[in-house]
Amino acid sequence: MKKKAGSDKYRGVQHNDALKKELKDPKFRKFYRQEGFKLAIGYKIAQLRAKLGLTQMDLARKLGTTQSFVARLECADTGNCELKTLQRIADAVGRKLVIGFQ
Repeated sequence: MKKKAGSDKYRGVQHNDALKKELKDPKFRKFYRQEGFKLAIGYKIAQLRAKLGLTQMDLARKLGTTQSFVARLECADTGNCELKTLQRIADAVGRKLVIGFQ
């Protein structure tokens, strides 16, 4: 049985150790942070929607878009979630958009 090239690159290595190694690469670190931001935003959108008792279709109707667009936002499967989109969501559900630094 043939092995895929690189298939056991981290065999036996703990996830955190592997991640620490990868994060030393500036390109990987930048990508990792960007994906983390997208996931965090998607999670916040899903939390807000659920808190308000809305389905993805309900939110989509309020935004004048499709349910699949809302689903892509929530699972961070879009290239870029722009500030204007976040503001549209806030306006559609009567909330204030707050952005901060820590």
